[in-house]
Formats: sequence, structure tokens, C-alpha cells
Amino acid sequence: MHSFTFKPGPTVIAGAGKATDLAALLPPGPTLFVTDTQLIELGLTGACREALAQAERSPVVFDAVEADPSRATLEQAVEAGRAAGVRSVVGFGGGSPMDVAKLAAYLLGSGDDLDGIWGVDNAKGARLPLALVPTTAGTGSEATPISIITCDGGVKMGVVSRPLVADWAVLDAELTLGLPRHVTAATGIDAMVHAIESYTSARLKNPMSDQLARQALQLLGGNLLTACEEPGNVAAREAMLLGAHLAGLAFANAPVAGVHALAYPLGGLHHLPHGVSNALMLRHVLAHNSEAARDHYAELAEVLVPDCAGQGSQARAALLIETLDDLATRSGIPLRLRDYGIAFEEAPRLASEAMKQERLLINNPCPIDETDARRLYEAAW
Repeated sequence: MHSFTFKPGPTVIAGAGKATDLAALLPPGPTLFVTDTQLIELGLTGACREALAQAERSPVVFDAVEADPSRATLEQAVEAGRAAGVRSVVGFGGGSPMDVAKLAAYLLGSGDDLDGIWGVDNAKGARLPLALVPTTAGTGSEATPISIITCDGGVKMGVVSRPLVADWAVLDAELTLGLPRHVTAATGIDAMVHAIESYTSARLKNPMSDQLARQALQLLGGNLLTACEEPGNVAAREAMLLGAHLAGLAFANAPVAGVHALAYPLGGLHHLPHGVSNALMLRHVLAHNSEAARDHYAELAEVLVPDCAGQGSQARAALLIETLDDLATRSGIPLRLRDYGIAFEEAPRLASEAMKQERLLINNPCPIDETDARRLYEAAW
């Protein structure tokens, strides 16, 4: 066995209605409750907020989080928490509220300046107690030490440090039952990309992250279409939520790579949902990697299509790419950049922006330079 390090995630609390358990776990005093207006309107946050209020953890609701949250939104959340003297933070929602909650908890607890902690392992202070409650099965943000914020010019900036790992993650599949098909599809593909890129990461790949990635891919690939077509199927929703969490633990240890690096400019410049951006670039980046990552792709093909085991590695690697493309198509995601109003002529700018994602590109199984990126965007058009 080669030398490796694996770092665990938060304490997991799984089951229907378990978000109310946080009332007994968080310290007494006001709690910054980070979410978005849609979840408030749908009533999904009500039981948790009521339990907190009754237990003297009065929720200070910050519901102004948008998709691809901006630095201004994060700073407003921190200001709201500081003004109320909060003692803890809850992130309730998809990846955006959870990412804001993680950084808000850290900035409130540590007093650090945001510009001093961008990048990897630069946040070393103490954060406030933190609980995360995902309402989508995709980002895995509740499992990771990563927060992504959209800064000036649509550039995605990240903080990756262990203090951002939550104390508790609540996995309640019932909170995901109301997701529309397009959200279920996009977040599910996002989670699958986490598993695949973790398994093939050029840095920090290890036996434990590999096992998590394989199990995650099996759960996600086996249940994505059922969750899309039968939105009330609790068993499928539970499998998707667990799969997304396991994929989050995997890529928290063996980081994601080229698909994400090329997806980020699509979200930052065109405000496409993150899962959609990943789906758009998935086939093309995997094809670019197919020789360098052939053996690993062949192994993952057997997870999704077990009866392919007798085929050669090249055939299995190609089958993985085709199977993922078919899943994305059948889930209902349009897979061409032009489907979203993105012009062919934008490829050079997108490629230039992708090159800024150095922390991701170094994890890719083979190099992606600016010329490669431009070609991949053109192929996706």
C-alpha cells in the first residue's frame, strides 16, 4: 500500500425530519440560518427553524443567497451574523447556501480577512459551530472543506481548508422530494462528476477515496433516472443523497479536475447551473483524458455496466463515456453550448478563463492547456 492521508468529514445525521435534532446540538444563542427565498416559500425550513427557536437557538435568517453566490452576498451574511452576535451557523439548501454558510461561520469565528484565505490551506483559524442540511443530491458541499464564491468578472474563487468542514451534516431525503426534474438531473450529474474526477485525480488519489467514489457512482448511476422519472420515490432519493455525500467525501480528499475547471467559466460568465456546466463539458474532457486515464475509466465502466468486464480497457473506457452521455441525455439535460445561447466565438474567452482554475487543472490525468480548452469548448458547441 502506498502512503496516503485521508481526512473524514462531518458527523452524519440521516433520516426523515432529522434537521430538528440540530436544536439540541448547537450551542445556546442566536444561529445564523443561511438559505434562499425559494426554500423559505416552499416551507422546507419551517420545522428546523421552529425547533431552533424553541430551544433558544433563535434563527437569524439570511435568505438572500443566489445561485453562484457573490462576494457581496457572503459579506452581507457575515455582517448579519456579526450584528446579531450569532453563536453558530446553519446552512440549509443547495451548494450555494452551504458554501456561504461555511465561509460565514469561518469568517465570524476567526476574524480573518477573506482576501487572506483564498486557495488551499490558508484558512487556519477557528470557526463557529456549523451544521449543513442539503436539499439537493449533488454538490456534496455538506461533506467538503471547500467554498466557492463568484468574484469580480465572474471569476470563481475558492477557499479549501479543513476548518470549513462542518460539525454536522443532516441527510434527509424527504427535503429533496420536491426537486423539479431539471434540478434533480443537473445535481445528480454533478455528483457523478465528483466521483469520476476523484477516482482519476492526479493528486491525492487513495484507496479510501477510491472506494467512496465507486460506491457513490453505483448509487448515483443506478438511481438518477428513477429519481427524475419518479420524483416521489423515496428510496431513489435516499440513494442519490447518500451517493452525493459519499462523492463529496471522495473529492474532499482526492480533488476534482478538468471537467470542473472548464465548467466554472460557464457558470461565472453565463450563470448556468453548476451541474449543467459539468454535464456540458463531461464527455469532451473525458475523451481528452481517455488515454491517460484509460485503466481507471475502464474500472468505472464496470461500476455502471457490470457485464462489460470481459472487454478490453479501451472499449470499457469508451463505454464509460457513452454511458454517462446517455444518462445525461435521458435525464433531460440539453448538452450543447448553443442550447444555452453561448456563441461559438466565445470559446477563446472561455478557454482563457478556464486557465485561471490552476488548483483544479493540476489534478487532471493529463494536461489541459489553453489551446486544448478552446478545442474542447468548440467541441461542446
